[in-house]
Amino acid sequence: MIILALDSGFDKTGYAVFHKKNQQNIILITSGLIKTSQNDLLEKRLFNVYQKVYKLVKKYCPKKLILEQLFFFKNQKTMVKVSQAQGATLLLAGQNKIPVEFLTPLEIKQIVTGYGQSDKKAVEKMLRLQLNLKQKFKDDDEVDAIACGYAYCLQNQNLK
Repeated sequence: MIILALDSGFDKTGYAVFHKKNQQNIILITSGLIKTSQNDLLEKRLFNVYQKVYKLVKKYCPKKLILEQLFFFKNQKTMVKVSQAQGATLLLAGQNKIPVEFLTPLEIKQIVTGYGQSDKKAVEKMLRLQLNLKQKFKDDDEVDAIACGYAYCLQNQNLK
């Protein structure tokens, strides 16, 4: 089963594509970062996110889209923009009939590290160990997307 995981954002959206063959065989196919220009208008930035996620969907044909659940933001302005970016990906999922599931940051950390209050460095270290990753990541958002997708694969052991 191919799974696309996203850490939605307005300036940056992290993505990760996994192939889950069985319980023991979870492969990270690719990961990266979708960036938008701060010089562009809101609608152009959201369309940019939509287009780039669309290209991932067309290339990898995921059977599930996994999103990090928006949780709590101190900055309400940021929360609205992130919600709008997530809305663009939800629209894309609906148009392409891709089921969407959400995991909270707490669930992701708990599943990946065994401790729900782990910091980002601990999550990245566990991902590197468990997935045997050597590459340098572009940003924390990329790591968050990998963690989200990997946590989903681990949580749903029976998926094939």
